[in-house]
Amino acid sequence: MTLYLVRFSSGADDTLGILFLNGEAFCFTLEDEWRSEKVAGETRIPDGEYEIELRQYGGFHNRYKERFGTKFHKGMLELKHVPGFTDILIHCGNNEEHTAGCILVGDTVDINRDTNGYLGRSTEAYLALYEEVINAIQAGEDVEIIVTDDVTEILNGSKRTLEPAEK
Repeated sequence: MTLYLVRFSSGADDTLGILFLNGEAFCFTLEDEWRSEKVAGETRIPDGEYEIELRQYGGFHNRYKERFGTKFHKGMLELKHVPGFTDILIHCGNNEEHTAGCILVGDTVDINRDTNGYLGRSTEAYLALYEEVINAIQAGEDVEIIVTDDVTEILNGSKRTLEPAEK
């Protein structure tokens, strides 16, 4: 399974994107802003292709296990091998104060033109995404995410295309 995160708006404190699954827009994302030099917990990850694996330890894992129950929650979605970064998760949250370098997901977004961006219906988006990803992992699929600032990289074919999977 391949997820695509296409960033479309970078503000002073945050970055907004759209997450694609099976070639279709699935939800919005919010990350920290771009910085030429990393500031821990305040900088978005670089463009790239990253494996997503389940992480079954840490504060988020314990809180989500309690919040969503062990029948649903099997571990946090963690991006692996991100240059210069560790502990990059996909999780619930509404604004840049909740990111610490991670990727937040939501079903609605307030654009970051005049104020900081804001994600709404984050829990709903997270649960829907989590179910898709966990099903793929449990079926033995590798899961990856391709992160880009340039939608034309995907649309012109220099990255993998956003064509939907065969049905």
